[in-house]
Amino acid sequence: MPVINFTNPFAILVALILFALVLYLGRETKKSFVVAIMLFIFISLLLGHTIEFMTVGQSDQEIYKAVTRSATIDLLFVFLSFISYLWVDSMEVKLGKKKSIDDSLEWFWNKV
Repeated sequence: MPVINFTNPFAILVALILFALVLYLGRETKKSFVVAIMLFIFISLLLGHTIEFMTVGQSDQEIYKAVTRSATIDLLFVFLSFISYLWVDSMEVKLGKKKSIDDSLEWFWNKV
């Protein structure tokens, strides 16, 4: 079974609560590195599940499906964390009146 099993609804709920708390902390402190840490944690989880996916193979179908679902949930969390990072980073740039190379979220909102 995966180390962090995202097929369990309780694990997904705990991850969502932690995601929301870290996002709230990043928004209140206006520090993008807080959300960047969360992004790197989800990327490392995805990497771990991918390695586990490659080592398990298709020998045990139950474990194979659990790892596949966990990796899919990891990808969703990586996407949400990346968008959250861009959002908090744009707030940090506006608050600090720093010069930004580009508006990080502009490309996203133009597509939506």
